Amino acid sequence: MRRYPKMLLTGGSVAVALIVLSGRAFGAPAGTPFAPWSVGHQGPIDMMGSHGLAATMGGANDAAANRAVLTIDQAVWRVRRYAARYGNPNLVVDEVLEFQRNFYAIVKDTRTGHGAFEVLVNKWTGAVFPEYGPAMMWNTTYGMMTGGMGGMMGFQQARGPMKFTPERARRIAQHWLNQNRAGSTTEAPDQFPGYYTVHFLHQGKIAGMLSVNGYAGRVWYHDWHGKFLRMRVVRG
Repeated sequence: MRRYPKMLLTGGSVAVALIVLSGRAFGAPAGTPFAPWSVGHQGPIDMMGSHGLAATMGGANDAAANRAVLTIDQAVWRVRRYAARYGNPNLVVDEVLEFQRNFYAIVKDTRTGHGAFEVLVNKWTGAVFPEYGPAMMWNTTYGMMTGGMGGMMGFQQARGPMKFTPERARRIAQHWLNQNRAGSTTEAPDQFPGYYTVHFLHQGKIAGMLSVNGYAGRVWYHDWHGKFLRMRVVRG
């Protein structure tokens, strides 16, 4: 069986993970994004081009201030390389969105026709890592709560077919937007193992995204991207 590198779980990272479990993991719409290296993600983490762990965060920092920003084509290449480290030829890059603070990408599983997982790319260092929030906490196949990690932290992850259909997830997302982002409308949800992610529009343009848990219907707003800039559909 192929083994992937895992991150060490330190005392500090346990504390961070507990904060996540007690707060934003259950749908709180806002808060400070947690560091992607602080939990035991089961899969490759591409730190190439970074200046230490802190540089994997999606925004500019002092070390990155003098570096050129990656192009969207470079981000696509890095996500392809990241997905290839799983050794699964069915994992392909589906689309990449550029935001003010980071690149966001969907990696799709061609066997299911649905998304496999979501990643972010640091625009200044090129580091690729699992997206914050639902991609870590709700993904039942690639998330950090799969395997022994969830049991160790007392987190029981749902299994089996999701309770909520894509259409119902979209209605839940629209209801949340009506209450919190008036005037916004949803696009069709992207399905992942255990949850859906929905892009939403304001005045006809992408304004952000949120996720809906496929078992509990909880909503998790993605507050770490910043302003949307452009999108590249890849499909391979």
